[in-house]
Amino acid sequence: MSNHHYYSKTPEAKHDRQVVEITLRGYPLKFTTDAGVFSKSGVDYGSKVLVECLDLGIADEILDVGCGYGPIGLTAAKLASEGHVTMIDINERAVELARENAAMNKIENATIVESDLFESVKGRSFDVIVTNPPIRAGKTVVHRIYEEGVGLLKNGGSMWVVIQKKQGAPSTLQKLEALFSQVIEVTKDKGYRIFRAIK
Repeated sequence: MSNHHYYSKTPEAKHDRQVVEITLRGYPLKFTTDAGVFSKSGVDYGSKVLVECLDLGIADEILDVGCGYGPIGLTAAKLASEGHVTMIDINERAVELARENAAMNKIENATIVESDLFESVKGRSFDVIVTNPPIRAGKTVVHRIYEEGVGLLKNGGSMWVVIQKKQGAPSTLQKLEALFSQVIEVTKDKGYRIFRAIK
């Protein structure tokens, strides 16, 4: 597999660091981005839609799968200010950026670790899992996130997923309905669907 994809462990793309500023859920945030990570030119629309409708408890234990440079997980850390967010990504460059971005935004209740899917968090349990799944990594990988993620959720916990209709929302919905006790389509916006799957 070529290492030019954002879901590779060691991206080979030449560095092109920039800082983007955005307000998410009322919090002004700054993110350093770089080539070789997902949505390097700014927070992608799907992530924004997901963040805007996330319903989190103030003390939730949250897992952000495929965190990239951190917009979803770091906003979640702001919302769950008495909880903790674990952010995982296979991409070394993304993990480094997410750590920098946590520090730059003075977010202390987030831990960012390199992980091939759930490798680094096995045996743990979470109230909420959030993911903007790596569509380009293929359906098998995306469905593994759902299949293995359900086992890491506490009973009554939720997995929040953003996915575009044309990139597999129908098959995602089918898969989630097979794995979870209830699946709600929270919102749809410009072809993006937000699903909340409850264990």
